[in-house]
Amino acid sequence: MRNCRMRVAALVVAVAGVCAGQGKTPRPALVMLSKDASELEIFDPETLQIKGKVGTGPVPHEVAVSDDGKFALATNYGSHMAGTTLSLIDLDALKEIERVNLMNVIGPNGEKYGDLIGPHGVQFFDGEFYFTAEGTKKIARYNPATNAVDWVHEIGQNRTHMLVIAKDGKRIYTSNVNSGTVTAVEASADGGTWTNTVIAVGQGPEGIDISADGKEVWAANSGDGTVSVIDTASKKVVATIDVGTKHSNRVKFTLDGKLALISDLGSGELVVVDVGTRKVTRRMKLGSSVEGILLRPDGKVAYVAVSGDDKVDVVDLKTLEVVKTIATGKDPDGMAWRK
Repeated sequence: MRNCRMRVAALVVAVAGVCAGQGKTPRPALVMLSKDASELEIFDPETLQIKGKVGTGPVPHEVAVSDDGKFALATNYGSHMAGTTLSLIDLDALKEIERVNLMNVIGPNGEKYGDLIGPHGVQFFDGEFYFTAEGTKKIARYNPATNAVDWVHEIGQNRTHMLVIAKDGKRIYTSNVNSGTVTAVEASADGGTWTNTVIAVGQGPEGIDISADGKEVWAANSGDGTVSVIDTASKKVVATIDVGTKHSNRVKFTLDGKLALISDLGSGELVVVDVGTRKVTRRMKLGSSVEGILLRPDGKVAYVAVSGDDKVDVVDLKTLEVVKTIATGKDPDGMAWRK
């Protein structure tokens, strides 16, 4: 009888878990990662209430969502850049459907790509997820339709941390923290080959973003409190902005291109830069360890992860004030938007 009751209880729990995920994941939704809990959390952006969570691989740092809103991909960075997996999550079912192994990767045509260690930055583009592999100095591409890594490219710089893709998909820019460089990876006319241009910037570039018009890439340098402004046509640094950060983590242009937002992990501030004048116009003290930044698609607010306080602040981009706060899991960082 006891075993029967246990089986019935287990069945009730399992069914409840399935029902909680099926058909109830909101659209739109705010998707974020809790690093210390190794979980993906999903929030209703109107009520700011958590609607579900799902486990990932160890210590996920960044996440991207497919354009159709079906999948999220979390990069499982692991402890001290030791991660070797990606987590593909079905957002309707709130379930990890693939734990993608990045060791001894074999391509779809038998290519021996080897190991891809320390996956970190990730962006969805044209049906696939592009990500960095810090520990092996590479970037790669994962196809959720085929569940395969189908492209790997050598960067050759130390700690290739984040990446950003130009709107036409012909260039990818990476921030290489320990090398003090940004790499511009450019496709040939037929897309068959990619070439690297290594651009020296400040010390410890982490955050990176490309302007809406595609003319500039900004690299936020964590080691010297500056931002390097790169002209994308010449692939050269044309300006260095002293923003006075203690440890800049991310940089994001607002959708109207007027402001750049820089998270300062060291000071706990969100630093606001006027793009036209290249001057700091505001420093917002948010808390302990300010990290990930996400712009809502309507351009009206920014979500800013305050990892040390287990919260995300919602910043009105017109008033530059915190208007709401979301209580999250332990150590929030990477975020994405589900349409």
